[in-house]
Amino acid sequence: MHASRRRRAGPLRQVVGLALVVALLGGCGARRRGPLPVALAGDETAFQTAATAHLTPAGQVLRAATVEGLVGFDAEGRVVPAIAERWIVTDDGLGYIFRLREGTWPDGSPIDAASVVSALRRARANLSNTALGLDLAPIDEIRVMTDRVVEIDLVAALPDLLTLLAQPEMGLPRARLGSGPLGLRREGGQALLSPIPPEKRGLAPVENFARSVRPLRLEVMPMARAVQRFNDGLVDVALGGTIDTLPLAGTTMLSRGNVQLDPVAGLFGIQVVDAGGFLADPLRREALALAIDRDGIVGAFSIGGWQPTTRLIPGDVPEDAGMDQSTSPGERWVGTTLDQRRALARQRVQAWIASGQPAPVLRLAMPDGPGSRLVFDRLLGDFAQIGIRLERVGLEDRAQLRLVDSVARYGRAAWFLDQVACTVEPAGCSAQADALAAQARAERDGRVRAILLGQAAAAAIAANGYLPIARPLRWSLVRSGVGGFAPNPWGWHALPPLTMVSR
Repeated sequence: MHASRRRRAGPLRQVVGLALVVALLGGCGARRRGPLPVALAGDETAFQTAATAHLTPAGQVLRAATVEGLVGFDAEGRVVPAIAERWIVTDDGLGYIFRLREGTWPDGSPIDAASVVSALRRARANLSNTALGLDLAPIDEIRVMTDRVVEIDLVAALPDLLTLLAQPEMGLPRARLGSGPLGLRREGGQALLSPIPPEKRGLAPVENFARSVRPLRLEVMPMARAVQRFNDGLVDVALGGTIDTLPLAGTTMLSRGNVQLDPVAGLFGIQVVDAGGFLADPLRREALALAIDRDGIVGAFSIGGWQPTTRLIPGDVPEDAGMDQSTSPGERWVGTTLDQRRALARQRVQAWIASGQPAPVLRLAMPDGPGSRLVFDRLLGDFAQIGIRLERVGLEDRAQLRLVDSVARYGRAAWFLDQVACTVEPAGCSAQADALAAQARAERDGRVRAILLGQAAAAAIAANGYLPIARPLRWSLVRSGVGGFAPNPWGWHALPPLTMVSR
């Protein structure tokens, strides 16, 4: 066995080449006394953190701050101890053994292996039929070893298990109460998040604890308002920026100078959500993918280093992260021009109309921010070039297509395959890809597993249920002098590090 007190999360290459961190309002964050004012992009649903299967991005941030799991993330996205104080991994990679810290649950009962195992099983059960549930499928058994030792057994190696256990959805409440490390108190439209003293969590007291931390005064609001409040000097941190709100980052010199971009990977593209009519055939779905001017969409945002892609799985997912690049698909339609691709797509649309069907009119569900409107305007022209009319609707409206903007939870091929699995996105999915991915999850031979993953990726992309455009983008605004923040590969930021006061 080998000890693993801290396991660094798998690195993902940076989407952008520039670190846009210029201090234009020096020291504001450092000189503030009292709570640190933070804005978090979202709405009232951010506080509904009990329904773990469908947390909003803002809800993930709040749940991670108030409900610890076995492990958690630091500011840089590295896995760190939480309820488990240390762990070891068996030599074959099929067993993870966790030593629990001494302490108590919020109801005063001791943290022991039996209560932790029960909470872990509930958390996993709540994620059935979700992409994260598929990620956790290699778990065979969660069991008590001794009063303070828990073992998780796997049917096949899962090198990113610690990263998965650190996800907010894997937090372990007790009697619906979180174990910290922050306590949350609502104050009208705001929330005060305060570090819970160690002695109130059943831990040994820490000298000068109160002087070493500060609370956060958090407001949940649309990102447009968060940017305005940042520019007005009313908050020092604004979290939760996406492509939808990216144009807001450059509205003033102040906001531009404090933008932090996260080095994320994931999916940004179009998902087929109703595979009827024109979209019933994979080749006609491919017509949409052929028509998209990805260079034009990416260029409209003027972000250095952001590249378009036609791949489901990025080319920089390393082979040792679980995929054989020799059997997986690369960029599509290499050697053909956009005009050539559109000509082929136009033929398929015309053949559909010649069969007696009306010209396709497709509804695309997407947010209503300036970034999404920019993407829609480009897609509107792209699809018009091949004879398809596109209409934009809200995310809750009935549609045939949906704009996808998701950050990978870990840097392996399996995550991307799980996002388009038939149990998660049934329209336009590939049962063959699912079967191959399931075989890969259960396969102990690394070389065979890599081949299966490559084949699964090829089958998934050929189904054309998901039409890639580029990687996602995530950004925040952070005032100079604020500590506890760092760009990270997961696209959301842990709140507890922001409570630490620099000495």
